[in-house]
Amino acid sequence: MLNPSTGLLFWMSLTFFVVLIILWRFGFPVITQMVKDRKAYIDESLRKAHEANERLANIQKEGETILQEAREKQAQILKEAAETREAIVEQAQDKARQEGARLMEDARVAIEQEKKAAIADIRKQVASLSVEIAEKVLREHLKDDASQMALIDRMLDDVSANK
Repeated sequence: MLNPSTGLLFWMSLTFFVVLIILWRFGFPVITQMVKDRKAYIDESLRKAHEANERLANIQKEGETILQEAREKQAQILKEAAETREAIVEQAQDKARQEGARLMEDARVAIEQEKKAAIADIRKQVASLSVEIAEKVLREHLKDDASQMALIDRMLDDVSANK
């Protein structure tokens, strides 16, 4: 059987306690401080990672908001463009109608003037022909003095009767 001697046991115990006191005094505080520092570093890293995740979520929300605003603005711009196009088309149609009406009125006035000019020309020609025909008829009927005197008497009677 193996029995350690008491002297050896004493020195081993004494050495153990001295090493334990030295470790307790100088080693364990350093080790526990390193563990605390490491824990604090890990906690800080976790906190920063959590903040980064929150920022990323906020950035994604802001991106979606900006995208939605851009879509709304695009829809508004397209609507305004359509309204402007419709207004321009409406103005062009109104202008075309007005121009057409003006051209029709100008044509009607020109036709009326041409008609009046033609009627005046026809009247002038008819009057000229009537005078020529009357002159020829009167010459034919009034060849002698007796027929001229009879015509003059009739005319004087007509003038006297009209008064």
